[in-house]
Amino acid sequence: MRRLLPNAAELGVALWGRPPTVILSVVCLAAAAACTPSDRTYPQPHVVVGDYKPPLALRPLSLKFAVIGDSGQWSDAQRENAAQLAAQRADFPFDVVLMLGDNNYGDGSPESYAVRFEQPYKPLLDAGVRFYAARGNHDVGPQWNYPLFNMGGQRYYTFDRKAGFLPPLAGDRVQFFALDSVSLDDEQLSWFDRQLSESKAEWKVVFFHHPIYSSGRYALSSAARRSTLEQALIEHNVDVVFAGHEHVYERMTPQSGVMYFVAGASGAVRVGDLQASSYQAKGYDRDLSFMLVEIAGNALYFRAVNRPGAIVDSGKIVKSSPSP
Repeated sequence: MRRLLPNAAELGVALWGRPPTVILSVVCLAAAAACTPSDRTYPQPHVVVGDYKPPLALRPLSLKFAVIGDSGQWSDAQRENAAQLAAQRADFPFDVVLMLGDNNYGDGSPESYAVRFEQPYKPLLDAGVRFYAARGNHDVGPQWNYPLFNMGGQRYYTFDRKAGFLPPLAGDRVQFFALDSVSLDDEQLSWFDRQLSESKAEWKVVFFHHPIYSSGRYALSSAARRSTLEQALIEHNVDVVFAGHEHVYERMTPQSGVMYFVAGASGAVRVGDLQASSYQAKGYDRDLSFMLVEIAGNALYFRAVNRPGAIVDSGKIVKSSPSP
């Protein structure tokens, strides 16, 4: 795997939350330009805004999951958002939740997991919903050993699900890849490249904490991290990438055939943080939110839902060609 400017992401990390400097801007933008191919045309998925339900005949066969990011705050707003997620399951019976990092802002003690995760999400846990976590920069200790996050004792891992009752004859294989964007070492990047190369899944879904496209306060450091990850995502025909870190919701326009979402407002929101950008398709930074996603056949249906239960963005993504 090609890895350019290996220290650019670390430079961005060191300066997060501070006013960007000219030097950081040049490094980040140069990294993004070096990574993003400019001499090739990639098949782009077709995005239909507002159409978020598959045909009635396909709904019993679809794969449904939810996405939450930066959910590990301890507040009334966080618990209200978690309750809304549970309420949505009555009409949208998902059994998987992707967690995009910063899953526990506490000290990593059993008590911190209880108040920030086990209590707010108790209705879903009691219903057998499985949560799959990616590590965030505020997650303390070896979170990959916490059993309810289903990380299998690993900082990065992969798992798959089937859409349909009788896979693979009546369903599509969906493979999920969880990365540790806090420490993107060479060993992890080699593992990621190898796993993508070997995947035979019809849908490849990647999730991690730090976005590589963002129009929020971390836009510059996200451009630096882009130089490390984007090439593999493009070359191996990844369909969708979910990231957190920014406490907002954002959907990008397709980038070299890949769809990117930021869904980091499940525990807190930074009101007014989003800025206009050339790759932003839709943004929402007024309240907490989460995502509901459904894969049926060659289309992925999505909706972003805020804390009161209103849909703030929705649509479907139709694949341009098979992933394998």
